[in-house]
Amino acid sequence: MRDLVKGKRIVVTGSSSGIGWETARRLTEQGAEVLGIDMTKNFDHVEEFYRADLSDPRAIDALIDVLPDRIDGLVNNAGLPPTKTADLLLRVNLVGLKRLTYGLIPKLAEGASIVNVASLAGMGWPDSVDAIKAAEHLDFYNLDAFIAQWNVTSDGGRSYFFSKEALIAWTMQNRWTWRDRGIRMNCVSPGPVDTPILDDFLQTLGARAEEDRRIMDRPGRAEDIAPVIMFLLSDMTSWIRGTNIPTDGGMASNILCNKHSL
Repeated sequence: MRDLVKGKRIVVTGSSSGIGWETARRLTEQGAEVLGIDMTKNFDHVEEFYRADLSDPRAIDALIDVLPDRIDGLVNNAGLPPTKTADLLLRVNLVGLKRLTYGLIPKLAEGASIVNVASLAGMGWPDSVDAIKAAEHLDFYNLDAFIAQWNVTSDGGRSYFFSKEALIAWTMQNRWTWRDRGIRMNCVSPGPVDTPILDDFLQTLGARAEEDRRIMDRPGRAEDIAPVIMFLLSDMTSWIRGTNIPTDGGMASNILCNKHSL
């Protein structure tokens, strides 16, 4: 996998820890120029670091203004765990992510790759299509009404699940949006990963999380996820578009097999 991204300029959100940190490390190791974005200052494995609050539209717009042109890749990795309030979680995991992506489209190079870090939690998106359609025009100023109407609250981690469901659907919807410029969008869906926010998931999901841990041979690690992200950023994947790659030790397949009695 040498030189897959050599010479590419890649933006990684949430670059200071977990999957984002490991992705930045791998990309830098492979010769990419990594521009890291996070709330926590950490200059490890990045050429430039930008501190930005992705729950604040003004901060996102300021970030878009200062980032350079000719960006070859965007990794939308930053996200909040299900222990956060629904309003704040949706701001970062969905609304802010979209605002940053749309704002950076003019700065992306021809043939650029956008990789969204979704989750195993989003695989139930077909059961949420009505809410996902209603969220197409969701912004920072109508979140409370949306949360109330569609019951996308923090209870049982529902707001987190929905944010990932909507992200997977949005990725598929944009399979050809920027095809005339060769820009593609895909996503990676990790299962439970041993990162600083794993305890938040265990706390919120309770018995469901314990069942997952019983079935799996081990939790995932950031180094299991980062190579898949890097692969999607490489020129080897120019014909992979609107695809979600489960990277979860087989959990998505396990759920589907049980659902269909296979």
